[in-house]
Amino acid sequence: MKHALKRKIIQLVAFGYSNPYLMNFKGGKLYQGKWKLFCNPGLNCYSCPAASLACPVGALQAVNGSMNYKFGFYVMGLLLAFGILLGRAVCGWLCPFGLFQELLHKIPSPKLRLKKVFLYVKYVVLAVFVIILPIAVTDYMGMGKPAFCQYICPAGMLEGAVPLLLSHETLRQTIGPLFTLKTVILIVTVTGCVLIYRFFCRTLCPLGAIYGLCNKISIYRLEVDADKCVNCGKCRRECGMEVDPVKTPDSAECIRCGECAKACPTGAICVGFTAGRREREKQSIP
Repeated sequence: MKHALKRKIIQLVAFGYSNPYLMNFKGGKLYQGKWKLFCNPGLNCYSCPAASLACPVGALQAVNGSMNYKFGFYVMGLLLAFGILLGRAVCGWLCPFGLFQELLHKIPSPKLRLKKVFLYVKYVVLAVFVIILPIAVTDYMGMGKPAFCQYICPAGMLEGAVPLLLSHETLRQTIGPLFTLKTVILIVTVTGCVLIYRFFCRTLCPLGAIYGLCNKISIYRLEVDADKCVNCGKCRRECGMEVDPVKTPDSAECIRCGECAKACPTGAICVGFTAGRREREKQSIP
């Protein structure tokens, strides 16, 4: 099976597992079963009628902003577990909104490159909107607001707000400036994803920031055999995330999609759980 097809099948399975209750769209109902106690490893809105799992970003904000806890250690621990095991392979293989971005990018249009300065915005979003604001800004009951979900998240707008507004006429009366703001963010995100590969993933996603920081220590790795590499540049040109695997194999932007390994003419690039083992075995040979 071709590598690209294999990855798309896994992405579709992950999307289907994350959103099995499609019939809920008809009545605008939300699944409230026991699985909503568990977090999806990728970005998928809790309020999506089809969703079976909780959104990890929303869950982290909810615990951070609660009256009983100051920080979501349980949720952050779960995210770090995914990060240490897979790194940003979660983004490349298991994230429902990541799949949506890739499909948007297939729409015929001019394709642009992203300026590197925008790669750091997601870390500001993570620190300010996911961690600081839910803890620091509270209401009269001591509850913090889920700032990222409320003010930024285009996935929540697309998967949750729009379907619920379409199915509940009474909710349309609540539309105001905040809805307009998030509509603008959604339009910018969709347009950006058409023009730039995984625009949201690379610029605004706090999950991408967390998993990216784990790339250097993750068990699922990307490594380059310097003895086999001929510096042809094919891997760099093939990378949609604009990473040079030869120079920065542990880049926080690498989603471990494996396209660079497929493009390498000498088989110098290895991606997977065995990548680290291969390098250790090579070093142990006298």
